[in-house]
Amino acid sequence: METCIRMGLPDEPLLGALGKNPYWARNWLLFGREVQPIIGAVLVFERGSGGHVGFAIGQDDTHFYVLGGNQSDAVTIARIIKSRLLGARWPATYPPRLQRLATMKPGEFLSTTNEI
Repeated sequence: METCIRMGLPDEPLLGALGKNPYWARNWLLFGREVQPIIGAVLVFERGSGGHVGFAIGQDDTHFYVLGGNQSDAVTIARIIKSRLLGARWPATYPPRLQRLATMKPGEFLSTTNEI
């Protein structure tokens, strides 16, 4: 996530704990501003005491579809249950696109509980 934001939005501030350690997923709850899950939002999920982050691309009734890195040691789309969502964030320096998440078919991607 840090590399994507730094390259795509080089003027976006990463403040506090996020600026000190952008590799700790839960620190991304400090990023930009809070939004409802929309296309391109940074979604932060719980994973034990740690977490996982990725970009929102879609949803079905029970899961979000997340484009992220380090998912099965690759950049992939993961299907993550909605109950794990801690927050959705949007850059402070870029106006939010109020575009709803696309509705995906549950069979298109496998569900994951541990994005390693």
